[in-house]
Amino acid sequence: MQANAAAPIPTNFTQQRIDTVPEKPKLDTTPVKSDSLAKRQRPDSISKIDTIRISKDSIDAPIKYAAADSGVLIIDTKEFLLYGKAKTEYKDLQMEAATIRYDQQSQMVKAYGSLDSTGNPMSKPQFTQGEMKSVSDSIFYDMRTAKGLTKNTFFQEGEIYVNAQKLKKISATEVFASKARFTTCNLDTPHFAFRTSKMKIVNNKLGISSAAFPEFEGVPMPIGIPFGLFPLNRGPQSGLMAPAFTASEDFGLGLEGLGYYFLISDYMDLTTRTNIYSYGGWMANFNSKYIKRYTYTGNLNLTIQNTKALNRGGISKEEFNRSRSFMINWSHTRDGRARPGTSFSGNVNFGSTRFNQNLLNNPLQNFQNQLSSSVNYTKDWRGKYNLSVNANHNQNNNTRLVNMNLPTVNFNVVTLYPFQRKEQVGESKWYEKIGVAYSGNLQNQLSFYDTAFNFRRMLDDLQWGAQHNVPITLSLPSLGPVTLAPSVSYEERWYGQRIFRTWDSVAKKVETTTQKGFYTARQMAFGISANTRIFGTYNIKSKDGGRIIRHEVRPSLAINYRPDMAKKYFYNTQVDTTGRVLRFSQFEGGIIGAFSEGTFGGLSFGVDNLLEMKVKDKSDSTGKATKKIRLIDGFGFNSSYNFLADSFALGNFNIYARSTLFDNINITAGMNLDPYDVDRQGYRINRILFDPAKLKFGRITSGNLAVSTSFTSKPKDGSTEKDRDIPIDPFMTPDEQQRQLQFARANPAEFTDFNIPWSLNLSYSLNFNRVLKPDFSGFETQLFSSINFNGDFSLTDKWKMGGTGYYDISQGGLQQFSMFITREMHCWQLSVNVTPIGLFRSFNITINPKSGILRDLRINRSRVFSNSGF
Repeated sequence: MQANAAAPIPTNFTQQRIDTVPEKPKLDTTPVKSDSLAKRQRPDSISKIDTIRISKDSIDAPIKYAAADSGVLIIDTKEFLLYGKAKTEYKDLQMEAATIRYDQQSQMVKAYGSLDSTGNPMSKPQFTQGEMKSVSDSIFYDMRTAKGLTKNTFFQEGEIYVNAQKLKKISATEVFASKARFTTCNLDTPHFAFRTSKMKIVNNKLGISSAAFPEFEGVPMPIGIPFGLFPLNRGPQSGLMAPAFTASEDFGLGLEGLGYYFLISDYMDLTTRTNIYSYGGWMANFNSKYIKRYTYTGNLNLTIQNTKALNRGGISKEEFNRSRSFMINWSHTRDGRARPGTSFSGNVNFGSTRFNQNLLNNPLQNFQNQLSSSVNYTKDWRGKYNLSVNANHNQNNNTRLVNMNLPTVNFNVVTLYPFQRKEQVGESKWYEKIGVAYSGNLQNQLSFYDTAFNFRRMLDDLQWGAQHNVPITLSLPSLGPVTLAPSVSYEERWYGQRIFRTWDSVAKKVETTTQKGFYTARQMAFGISANTRIFGTYNIKSKDGGRIIRHEVRPSLAINYRPDMAKKYFYNTQVDTTGRVLRFSQFEGGIIGAFSEGTFGGLSFGVDNLLEMKVKDKSDSTGKATKKIRLIDGFGFNSSYNFLADSFALGNFNIYARSTLFDNINITAGMNLDPYDVDRQGYRINRILFDPAKLKFGRITSGNLAVSTSFTSKPKDGSTEKDRDIPIDPFMTPDEQQRQLQFARANPAEFTDFNIPWSLNLSYSLNFNRVLKPDFSGFETQLFSSINFNGDFSLTDKWKMGGTGYYDISQGGLQQFSMFITREMHCWQLSVNVTPIGLFRSFNITINPKSGILRDLRINRSRVFSNSGF
């Protein structure tokens, strides 16, 4: 008998037909009156209820079936057999096998595989119920009790692959396995596995095993775990976090990362971790993430360090050096849709200045000497006014100086046109284009050293200041290619203190005196500016069609006048034993800068340039298309000349250039050129330093240069960089993203891309500046120069090596360097991280599965050595 696909299987083989799914009996709902007549009615006059007899061996749902060969129905024994790629569907249960046998009386289903012509197994029975799938040699399943027994079964539950000699299914969600092997490797012969005699799995909840022993490439290892718990839930769950073992000559043996994850609610969690060392030191970390969709998201991190390190050659005679430090990181962002027109955000990083130095295995933070924080609130009134309130903090871990701005308030009024008519009819009058705006700023600053913190002294050092700026502009029509813009501005500054410097003839040094109070200063400026653009082209002829170089020049010229309204705030003071006298402002050195002295009436001028080239586009099939290539993104200068000055009339020249070469090398450069000469001590004298024969065109007083580039080989699979981008979690806070990036940098061996054969990133930076010495004895040059590099390359298809480092040219030494080597092993990996240079020298060897569910099952060997004396 040929089997028909998706036909209902017979459920009773007697001559009388019984419905597979019985209909609900219908009752006569006609009401009966409760009178005496009704009580005397005979029983046989009552309405009868129809009944349907159902066979005891029938099932409660239809079964769909199909077979490639045939289907056989044996009426005497009430058995139904399917041969050749048989398939059945019953509720949420699907079964595929070479042969399927169904016994109606016992409602038992048996499935078997078959062998091909060479004797190899084929069409093994496959059993699917819900999300649980298995492949076995044979299957026995009771449809009434939903229980079953399979032999030599392979099945997957979440990330775990299990092979059991016997598998007993006791319900739709629970199974027991005997003589099982489980792994996260999806190969038929896994690279690694754990063998156990007993195992229980609850679908989508938990996997539990008895004593388990690992094996690699089929070779058993002489170690084991007494039991195993494997959460299979999809989504966050509370649970224990396993530690990693480490060893350090300064801290002793230790366990790092021991902790617990608490899922407090759907909106908040808490992660606790601790590091414990044998010498008595410890570190505790508490991290909580909170989020409410369309309202806010944030992260709070608190770390406390109790450092107890071995004293190796320090000044102290104690055996151990002890210190306590802390660090608080808080980030918060409110969704703009929660309250339109307002925003609130915070990014706080505050702690002990020595915290970063005592961190193990984190060379990036060991050299992070700057900490900063900001909390911001803004409000906008329909685009006409806006208010921002900020609280800022920054501290230097080298000088241990802490600066706090609490708060900084900015209020701005956009440009208003007070003479503009409400209803515009015809062309606007010239006076209707007069615009008036306002910007105000209030600052408060506290400064102190964390080693000598005193609240009263901190209040004495409190500084505050405010500034108000009212610009007046007039929009004039363009005069052909030239645009004119006249302007008038008034600025007023408020100060909370005055500073006076006097020469102490006895101590032979400059003494500084501060006076508290309320002081004001003001300034006005008038000007008119003109701007235009000039274009020029130059054709270069060649055999391939030639090239066109396009040069764009953007000159600017402004006539400005500023009266000397700050002269009364300046005074003369002797600064050295030679009798040298310098002029200082009473407000110099305050939180709000001082106005410059002197009348300015002259020109401000500058030239900006853009250089690009038009070439033939080789990717175009027609051969007619062209494309633009920028040779120099911008270069130019700006300066000024004061006609009313009796000396130093020519201003400094600010020269700059920026470009991107070959779409891969970014260059930014700039310098400040002082056109005047100096005396022996470096002080300016009123003499132009200009000698073309000796190539002297002034003095370079400051400059900067930054060059960066990156080289990457083509991916093996031909994917683009966009395809390889990791999607960003929109609910991850910036602080979490930064920490994730830092973890990836600190553990590069675990985040290598074997699809990229090699990559290299290089950057160079140079900064220098001529500054006045603290004792006013002359000037000195501060120079900072460094090279940063990182990259990796594949030794083979499965081995990759790389490194990252920071070389300080100004100090002449490699300040930080770390390297790694990693082995790709399909479902697990070997990684080696080595840091031979830095505050802490370390190496780490780790072997662990890639699967997140077994990530803590790692073999780890770590050692740390200190280069600091603590």
